[in-house]
Amino acid sequence: MKKFILMALLCLFAVSCSNETIENDNAVINAEKATVPVTVRVSGFSITMERIPSEGGTMRAAESAASYADAKAIVLAFYSGNTEVYKTAQYKADPSTYTTFGEFTCNLPVGDYTMVAIAYNHFAGDEFTLTSPTVAAYTSQRPRETFAKTQAVTVASATPLDLNVTLNRINAHLNIVSTDGRTAEATKIKTTYSKAGKGFNPTTGLATSDTGFWVTNSPSTSVGSTIDIYSCAFLATDEELVDVTIQALDADDNVLVTKFVPNVPLQRNRKTKLTGTVYTGGSASSSFQLETTWLDETDISF
Repeated sequence: MKKFILMALLCLFAVSCSNETIENDNAVINAEKATVPVTVRVSGFSITMERIPSEGGTMRAAESAASYADAKAIVLAFYSGNTEVYKTAQYKADPSTYTTFGEFTCNLPVGDYTMVAIAYNHFAGDEFTLTSPTVAAYTSQRPRETFAKTQAVTVASATPLDLNVTLNRINAHLNIVSTDGRTAEATKIKTTYSKAGKGFNPTTGLATSDTGFWVTNSPSTSVGSTIDIYSCAFLATDEELVDVTIQALDADDNVLVTKFVPNVPLQRNRKTKLTGTVYTGGSASSSFQLETTWLDETDISF
């Protein structure tokens, strides 16, 4: 009888321990599955204004997200390794994509993530893809002015997480300014880069391809007026020498005039301006907070 009572007590103790272990395991599993609200806010764009050299220093000012005209879309994504956990996009022209432009709220499980935020100019027909923390690209013809930021984010508890991020401009900018007027038959300008690319690594801000590309512009200026057009590019290094070919085309894409400008210095967050004859003959021998003011320009005549 005593043996039977002892065995019964041991069984009850074992069941009690087993239940406690299961409860502890369930608590761990539930904690791992819990989601935490994460808010990312765009409180404005930070502007760097370069002073005249004799004045020295720099000035900084704040500009609201809605007021910076060339930030028309923002993509926000969270990755666990290369696995996409969350991604969404806001388009300034489409109020159905946001409540407040530049403010995002999502729920993420407890864990470690890489957050990627991309802000860019956007026009009808543009196609932009974000694949991972290291791969993004414009798959339509033209890259746009682009700001990017990638950072590690840890969601450690059930406490809501608020994030404020500053994005940096990562593209180079090329201006082509003609000193001669547009001819009647010339309706397009084709700009070809010998290097640079349309895709970039959001983590480094550098191009994922350095094989070059081309874009076309259709100047809206009247016949006889000069033109001022621009395009953007992503560079394989912070600064790169790129051969630029400028071609005036007619409405059927026939080449009317070709100009070749070798070793044009391009740099991220810099404007390079090429100035010369385009239409006449002869050869040519330049919260999310965004740093919105370009640094010094490089002017090249050809």
